[in-house]
Amino acid sequence: MPIIRAADLAYVRVRVPDLDRAETFMQDFGLVRADRTGQALYMRGAGPDHHVHITEEGPAKFLALGFAVDNAEDLDCLSRLPGASKVERIEEPGGGLRVRLTDPDGHTVEVVHGIARVEPIQHVRHPLNDATEGLRRAGTLARHERGCANVLRLGHAVLVTPELPRMRAWYRETLGLLMSDEIVGPGGEVGLSFNRLDRGAEFVDHHVLLLQAGPKAGLNHVAFEVHDVDDLMLGHEHLQGLGYESVWGIGRHVYGGQIFDYWMDPWEFMYEHWTDSDRLNAEFRGVTEGTVESINGPWGQQVTHRFLTHAHE
Repeated sequence: MPIIRAADLAYVRVRVPDLDRAETFMQDFGLVRADRTGQALYMRGAGPDHHVHITEEGPAKFLALGFAVDNAEDLDCLSRLPGASKVERIEEPGGGLRVRLTDPDGHTVEVVHGIARVEPIQHVRHPLNDATEGLRRAGTLARHERGCANVLRLGHAVLVTPELPRMRAWYRETLGLLMSDEIVGPGGEVGLSFNRLDRGAEFVDHHVLLLQAGPKAGLNHVAFEVHDVDDLMLGHEHLQGLGYESVWGIGRHVYGGQIFDYWMDPWEFMYEHWTDSDRLNAEFRGVTEGTVESINGPWGQQVTHRFLTHAHE
């Protein structure tokens, strides 16, 4: 029985030396400024979350993952764990309450509740007329405009770890995550562990946290959902035209099923646009199978060495 069941991935917190440049990249990537102080930048998507990404000013470093819970009682429960902080008020834009934990690799995990909600941003999208549903936009004309993708929300994060069994156990026992897929390496060891939220009968993304076995601990990437494949393609060409570094994509994943596109920011933090995902509820038992080679999907660019080996401390 897990200690609590996390409701969602709330945000990722990083540090970089130039907030102006960070804001430019984030806007080019399709996020919107929620707030900015003298020390930090808070970016949101089009959804109701006050912010989904926090950038503090200083030497580049991965600082924390934030997970949300549905009630303050979960924070009280977590605060009694060894090494946990007390329940504290968040003295940052959006407010709320927080407990700070440390995972087995030494990463800070901020579990939060009560951060302010905001009005969603509406974007006009053109539905696809496919072979079976050919009248989704009957009587209208699709006119797509060039520009950045529109990030809807934060989807998942990926951590590289030399201690995958310990990390997997901690996140499942502490935050109630469930296994969706696990990929076995040549020696029979688990090389990739895809973990989703436990929302009971509610269907959720295939994974909210992927743990990847590697020689050092760090953040591999952070993934944001965009509207659709047109949005993803527009975002790809926008970032390409601005000279940002493409890491891997465009392609289709096997595990999770997302159409993906990965980019590097100026400080070697990697970010993903994705659309379409397998969605599962708590009844799904999880699958252990595959090989490392199956990371390559049914179509698209083959996985790059840079993607596989990246871990930002």
